[in-house]
Amino acid sequence: MNQSNWLAQRFEEHRGHLRGVAYRMLGSVSEADDAVQEAWLRLSRVEAETIQNLSGWLTTVVARVCLDMLRSRKSRGEEPLEEGAATTVTDKTAGSDPEQEVLLADSVGVALLVVLDRLSPAERLAFVLHDIFAVSFEEIAAIAGRTPEAARQLASRARRRVQGVDSAASANLSGQREIVETFLSALRRGDFEGLLAVLDPDVVVRIDEAAARPGAPREIRGARKWAQGAIAYSQAARFVQPALVDGSVGLILAPGGKLSRVLRFIISNGKIVDAEIIGDPARLREIDLAVLG
Repeated sequence: MNQSNWLAQRFEEHRGHLRGVAYRMLGSVSEADDAVQEAWLRLSRVEAETIQNLSGWLTTVVARVCLDMLRSRKSRGEEPLEEGAATTVTDKTAGSDPEQEVLLADSVGVALLVVLDRLSPAERLAFVLHDIFAVSFEEIAAIAGRTPEAARQLASRARRRVQGVDSAASANLSGQREIVETFLSALRRGDFEGLLAVLDPDVVVRIDEAAARPGAPREIRGARKWAQGAIAYSQAARFVQPALVDGSVGLILAPGGKLSRVLRFIISNGKIVDAEIIGDPARLREIDLAVLG
């Protein structure tokens, strides 16, 4: 085996891990593949046999590339990055497959991706590398240009936001979660009676303009009326996941990890008595979201 083939084979052994790091950092399959591709290009330009820990070296390179991409994204107002133009014989994942994006987001957790997207680039780097991939704070500090203690603080701050430590003091989360998950399960099955079982007969549902269909009512009253309309969205419910919404259990709609809708509930005596469906981007940014542990 010649040197080029040997290097390509070694890189392929690490591709899955590198893609996992990049996807959690960037929340986009195509951008993650671009970051991994850049790592390959950089590896091909160095004396690979001098690298003692190839996995660690590649992880560091991918993390630095992702950090630069996140910073660039922030400076350009959160706009998605353009597709990378670089190609290589080892690139087996060119192009973006929407179905693949959905499957990958589901495997990682759409709620986690949504919350990660709200962190600063440095916070996201520290949390992803330390809490998910067990990279030391010394290594993270070198990538981020911070001290190890500062890297530790970044990860801690990110962890509080991801886990919702400050908001999770809300009482009866377990009971709320059971009701909301029962509602979601019935919605996915298109189970009319199952929906009625967790809805108060006089439930009130408010829908903001961005979430409502053109010409559709902005307020719905009554369990039977809402359940009938909700069943029409049973297919879209595959993208819906429970999350902490302003300290209580709610639902988020986030195809591919990109937040589109939030459902906020008021639950009383084991029933959903009030619901709000929010789609306005400005309002979505103001909502305190956290991963439901």
